[in-house]
Amino acid sequence: MILSHISRQQTAWRSCTSVLEKCLYAPKTQRRRKHEVPLLTHHATLRKEGLRDVLSPDGYEIAWIRYQQFLVDKLNQLTAQTRDENTKAKDLLIKYARDPNHAALFNYASAAHNNHFFFETLTPDPTPIPNPLLSHIDSSFSSLASLRSHFIATADSMFGPGYVWLVKRTQITMNDNMKLSILATYNAGSPYPGAHFRQQPVDMNTAATGVTANMSPTGYARMMRGEEGTNPMDDRLRVYGKGYGTGNPNAPPSQEAPYSGTAGSFGAYSATTQNLNLHPESRRAPGGAMIEVLLGVSTWEHVWLRDWGITGKRKFLEAWWEKVDWEKVLARSGFGSGGKR
Repeated sequence: MILSHISRQQTAWRSCTSVLEKCLYAPKTQRRRKHEVPLLTHHATLRKEGLRDVLSPDGYEIAWIRYQQFLVDKLNQLTAQTRDENTKAKDLLIKYARDPNHAALFNYASAAHNNHFFFETLTPDPTPIPNPLLSHIDSSFSSLASLRSHFIATADSMFGPGYVWLVKRTQITMNDNMKLSILATYNAGSPYPGAHFRQQPVDMNTAATGVTANMSPTGYARMMRGEEGTNPMDDRLRVYGKGYGTGNPNAPPSQEAPYSGTAGSFGAYSATTQNLNLHPESRRAPGGAMIEVLLGVSTWEHVWLRDWGITGKRKFLEAWWEKVDWEKVLARSGFGSGGKR
């Protein structure tokens, strides 16, 4: 009788506990959709056979399966229990491109998106480049052979990891025939207009251009020491007047600049951030072009080193070019089948 009574109590407690757990945890679990590794169209083939003449099965395992899972796991750690836990990687990288307090989140989101973009454009069964796309390539680069040469040379010359992109300019220009161009980004830099502040188009270890356009590393160091005449903002004030950065492009030179009370280039109190309320276009970095990304190749060592060795980067790039899914590139371009657009 005693055992029976205890048993009934435990059963009742387990029943109550079960109901309590459902009330507390079930809705939360049902709401959450974690970041996951996307399923590639040719994943089954690539996992079994690799990408012939480009990546072995082991190379694919490292460069896509393991690396992408690592990036996704980091995203889940950084966004767990936040409003960003269900936000797509591309949206995250644009959201935090100008927020140094979330630099890690930007880096992992951008890296995850870039790696997916790269692998999404690979195919074991390549087809000829569609004529509408080829027409724009000819207009922008004179020929497909010229594009290939410039693209591979740019990627091969990158001293460090990153990506090289084929992009389509969406702004109206004086020479509308040259809509396509090549763009390089280092590390986790992003090519998207909304993330131009973190584009990272320059390798600071080797380039003669610092974080500010046309500034040498020595000049940048002088600016950081506060030496007179070395801050680019000084030149902008002399040219545009004290109204520069106020959000009013027509401000007369005599107008005092509200940004004088702001702090830094990023963050909630920066001039550029406060300026967004008046000019949404300010979300684009100065000089940043409005573009759409069509194609990208990764120069990260973990992608090619396993199969191509220390000196095999260029051979990897040449082999990669032969496995590009040009139909996917055409779909991203929006050129369509009716010729130029």
